[in-house]
Amino acid sequence: MKAVFPGSFDPITSGHMDVLTRASRIFDTVTVTVMHNARKQGRHLFTLDERLDILRAATGHLENVGVDSFGGLLVDYMAQEHKGIILRGLRAVSDYEYELQIAHLNRQIGEVETVFIMAATRWSFVSSSMVREIASYGGDIREMVPRASAEALRLKYADVYEERENAAASARPDTRTGAQESAAEP
Repeated sequence: MKAVFPGSFDPITSGHMDVLTRASRIFDTVTVTVMHNARKQGRHLFTLDERLDILRAATGHLENVGVDSFGGLLVDYMAQEHKGIILRGLRAVSDYEYELQIAHLNRQIGEVETVFIMAATRWSFVSSSMVREIASYGGDIREMVPRASAEALRLKYADVYEERENAAASARPDTRTGAQESAAEP
């Protein structure tokens, strides 16, 4: 059975990867599909091509996972690509309430089923928007995202990370100076 894991993936997080890895063991194929909307152009941190590249790098080790993009209704993509199941990850009850509405609409207009997989508890607080915000301040996001996302975020916010590292380096005491002074004392 074929599944589609749709989203903006701006960027893909460890929670997404958890759901995707587990889904890859359940379904014959899983296509991670970046859904893009021309009306939302410019609202993403990463361009569509950047997000596709990050996804390809992050999912390259999963043999039955592919990457694609589509602009339009998800049900149209599902019909066009002959895909069977929409896969959605859930972090909390609030996600479920929203996703349930979308699943009902997709079933109503496209006769497409949705399967939900709960993200592992350790990822229940991680979202792409939170990761972007932490990275925008030069925070450590390496545990929250796959390596490809971490590297892309570090490049995107290179000046912030450099400034933060310089500030941390200048705040550290110079232990070499202290050692020289105490050695010079009689």
